Amino acid sequence: MSYSVSRVQWQQAASLLKDVREKVFICERRIPKRIEFDVNDHSAFHMLVCDDNSQEPIATGRISSTGQISRIAVVREYRQAAIDKIVIQGLFRIAEELALDEVYIYSPLERVAYFREHHFYPVGSVFMEAGLPKQRMACAIKAARADINQSKYYLSH
Repeated sequence: MSYSVSRVQWQQAASLLKDVREKVFICERRIPKRIEFDVNDHSAFHMLVCDDNSQEPIATGRISSTGQISRIAVVREYRQAAIDKIVIQGLFRIAEELALDEVYIYSPLERVAYFREHHFYPVGSVFMEAGLPKQRMACAIKAARADINQSKYYLSH
């Protein structure tokens, strides 16, 4: 399988980004639509991954100018293909372009170990968001640099 990985703006790619996030967050995880889509979508930097064969959007994620990574979503049929790692690496590259020293994410508790594998570490106490327990996790961009430089895909704008 091959994929196209792009950095996109909400204004140009909203329908594609929404397609992925609706499948993952609204349909699968039952997050209310009013919570899933927020004002931060318009100012965030987004990654979009499409399947080259079907041309369908299959994954997305976003990062704010302050370094908050959020809304990482991969369509169910593609979760075994490590597409999430491509999204995270793309978001780290954007963080480097923004000259950020650190990024952070509000991780569901069941995903804390996963984010530790990507150089994130817990910060503060567990809290509730959208009815789910979350943990703030941070990552120094320097710590993630080795993963970024080893990625084998082309990032287009």
